[in-house]
Amino acid sequence: MAGGMPYLELGGTPRVDDMLCRFRIHPAAGVSIEEAANSVAAESSIGTWTNVEALTPELRERLKARVLSIKGREVVIAYGAELFEAGNMAEVYSSISGNVFGMKDVETLRLGEVSFPKALVESFPGPAQGIEGIRKALGIMDRPLVGTIVKPKIGLEPEKHAGVLYEAMVGGCDVVKDDENLTSQAFSPFEERLTACLAAAARAEEETGSKKGYIPNVTAPTSEMLRRAELVAEKGGRFAMVDLITAGWSGVQELRKQGLGLILHGHRAMHAAFTRLEDHGVAMAVLARSARLIGIDQLHVGSAVGKMAGGREEVLRSVRALTSLPVEEGEMAARQDWRGVKSAMPIASGGLHPGHIPEVFKIFGMDVIIQMGGGIHGHPSGTKAGSVAARQALDAVLQNIPLREFAGDAPELAAALDKWMKTE
Repeated sequence: MAGGMPYLELGGTPRVDDMLCRFRIHPAAGVSIEEAANSVAAESSIGTWTNVEALTPELRERLKARVLSIKGREVVIAYGAELFEAGNMAEVYSSISGNVFGMKDVETLRLGEVSFPKALVESFPGPAQGIEGIRKALGIMDRPLVGTIVKPKIGLEPEKHAGVLYEAMVGGCDVVKDDENLTSQAFSPFEERLTACLAAAARAEEETGSKKGYIPNVTAPTSEMLRRAELVAEKGGRFAMVDLITAGWSGVQELRKQGLGLILHGHRAMHAAFTRLEDHGVAMAVLARSARLIGIDQLHVGSAVGKMAGGREEVLRSVRALTSLPVEEGEMAARQDWRGVKSAMPIASGGLHPGHIPEVFKIFGMDVIIQMGGGIHGHPSGTKAGSVAARQALDAVLQNIPLREFAGDAPELAAALDKWMKTE
């Protein structure tokens, strides 16, 4: 214990059931890194800004978070199991990423990694389907999946929306989804769109002989979200999409709890409000690991190419959080035990077109949904040709043939490359 800083136990050893969090702390002017770390540990566990009668030394020693190491600005804090309610992700985040981000003692604060203890991991359900279940539902075992988003993202009436979906599916897309801000607006009531799109997907399956997945966005206040998901299941749908951040951890946990047999597609809308800055907020990989824990089957993680921020290593950290361990090297990663928790499928999305597929495949490997919006619908010959081009690009990659060479006998791919890779 440091004098005046009772939450510092530098060089201490984590207990078996501790949660470990790695923070990057930039102290406020005039505050030392030790003081800032002590404040973060106190505020995120049992401390407050002044002495209070009920906080006895014995109670503080039992429940306090402990600062185990400080290396530069990287700080590891251990939290005892008693601090957390089993199976309550909202409470976990209210602790480790709650008031601490508003404290005057820190100028910036970044939660970069969380190591969940086994007992807490086991209190959450994990994905119901995961990668294996997604592949089984679509009958695709030996390649990445190809998907798109109906564009324009909002504004189409249900039959037109379904028409775009049908063109994408018969062209070769395995899954087609709503976008994050399409729910049940007046121009596209949810039930009408669901009925039209499931019928269009069934026609595409019959025509192509391949299974297809329509992914409707069920995001809404929790009771309505659950009603919409139940409707999807009743009508024979295989997937449901939820805007993970805006719907909230508790809403998503309730959706997973319903046991509807749906593959839950997680959109990360709003994440960059607190994941984008390198020195402040919560890392996307932390959110990805938590989303997997509460039951998301597939999740947007960026693409490292295309229009969205986020480099290759940042994207790979999220991929590892969804599919395997460790996200990082070192003691925090080594302590984690996720045996029995299914892997979730990463989704590469954001400004992609067929010309990006070789690089996306190099980054993600086989287990990925390569999702292109404008890169399919913006094809010079329309949506169906854009989907054909995407599948041709994937075939080229799987056969280890350069795209331009493959495009000699694939006019749809050639047109896509001519439009989007003029400076190749």
